[in-house]
Amino acid sequence: MNILILGGGGREHAIAWKVAQSPKVNSIFIAPGNAGTGNVGTNIPVDLNDFNSIKTLVVEKDIDMVIVGPEAPLVAGIYDYFINDSVLKDIPVIGPSKAGAMLEGSKSFAKDFMAKNNIPTAAYRTFNSSNIDEGYDFLKSLKAPYVLKADGLAAGKGVLILDNIEDARNELTSMINDQKFGEASSHVVIEEFLSGIELSVFVLTDGKGYVILPEAKDYKRIGEADTGLNTGGMGSVSPVSFANSEFMKKVESRIIIPTVEGIACDGIDYKGFIFFGLINVEGNPYVIEYNCRMGDPEAESVIPRISTDLVDLFEATAQGSLSTVEIEFDTRTAASIMLVSGGYPGNYDKGKVISGLDNVNNCIVFHAGTARDIDNNSVKTNGGRVLAVTSFGDSLSSALDLAYSNVDLIDFDAKYVRRDIGFDLE
Repeated sequence: MNILILGGGGREHAIAWKVAQSPKVNSIFIAPGNAGTGNVGTNIPVDLNDFNSIKTLVVEKDIDMVIVGPEAPLVAGIYDYFINDSVLKDIPVIGPSKAGAMLEGSKSFAKDFMAKNNIPTAAYRTFNSSNIDEGYDFLKSLKAPYVLKADGLAAGKGVLILDNIEDARNELTSMINDQKFGEASSHVVIEEFLSGIELSVFVLTDGKGYVILPEAKDYKRIGEADTGLNTGGMGSVSPVSFANSEFMKKVESRIIIPTVEGIACDGIDYKGFIFFGLINVEGNPYVIEYNCRMGDPEAESVIPRISTDLVDLFEATAQGSLSTVEIEFDTRTAASIMLVSGGYPGNYDKGKVISGLDNVNNCIVFHAGTARDIDNNSVKTNGGRVLAVTSFGDSLSSALDLAYSNVDLIDFDAKYVRRDIGFDLE
C-alpha cells in the first residue's frame, strides 16, 4: 500500500512511525511533514486547505489510503471532498465527514449532541450578540470559576477559565462583540466548572463498531504544577493510574457507547478517531470536549503502546469491520516529554540548530516543529513545540526518568522543558 498522512506535527510523526512498521506498506508520504517524518517516509510540501493539490498528490503517487492528522481539513470537509469526487471516492480516508468533525468544530454542536444523547457533561448555554445580556445573567447563576469557550476552532486558545465574574463579563463581551478569537467566538459556550482530574480517552470507530485505544493524560500549562499559559501540550503519560477497569467501564457505558450510537442514529459518516477529553469527578467521568482526531501530545505516548498493526486497524475502519477486531497493548508505561522553544506559547524564534539527536538511546524522538536545512543537513527548530521524547518503563517513575535523561542529551538555544510531567499521578 501507498499511504498519505496529512499533517506535520508530532502526532503525524507518531502515526508515520507506527504505519512504517506494517508489512502491508510500500511507501509513506507525509504532507507537509517535518525533519523527523522524513526519516520514515517522503515529505511533500502541500497546503492542507488546498484539496485540489491534495487530489493531484494522491493521483500522482498512486495513494491507497489517506490518514488525516489535524482537525482543520476535517472540519473543512476533506472526507466529503473525496467521497464526492469520481476519481477519489474509492480511496479510504481515515477521518470523519464534515458533519462528524462538527464534534470538534463547534462547541455548541458538541454540547447539544451530548445533551440529546444523555452523555454526562457540565451544564451549559450558548450565547451570541443577540442574547449577550442573557449570558451576563447566566454567569450570575454559576459559581466561580467561570468557563467560556469560543464555539469554533481557535487553535487551542479559545477556552478561558476565570475566577472573577467581572472578568468573565468583560471577556464574554470581548469574545462576542470584539471578536477576540475572530469568527470562532461569534458564539460562546458558557458552562459550569467541574472540579476533578482530567484524562484523554481515544477510540477508533467506523461509525458503528469501535476499539478503545490506550488512555493518556496530557499537561497543557507551560509552567510546573500546572501554572501559566495554556499550550498545545507539554507532555503526556499512558496509562493513567486512576483509569482502572471500573472507571473505564463507566467511560465505555456512559460516554463511548452513547456517542457512537448517537453518531449512527444521526446518520453521520464517521471513520476515524474520536478524542474524549474527560474529567474524573469523584469517580464519575464527564466529557469536557470532543476532538475529531488523535490528540497531540497524547499520540506520542499512546501510539507506541499499540501492539496491533495500525494499518490493519485503519483497514477495518474503512471497511466497517472494527467490531470484529481485537486490539493489543504494550502493558508498560510510556512517558512523553515535550521540548519547546523559549518564549512559547508567546513569541519565539525559529531556526535554532538542534544538537544531540544522535546521542539518545532507549527512547523514541518524535519531531513536532522541526525542519531540515538542506545546505548543511542540520535539523533546526521550526515551531513552538519542537520535539517529544518518549520512553517506556515498568513504572511511571522509571519511564519518566529515562525520558528526562534523554531530553538532557538534546539541546538547542533557549530550550525549555517542563520537569514535572506526571507529578499528579505518582
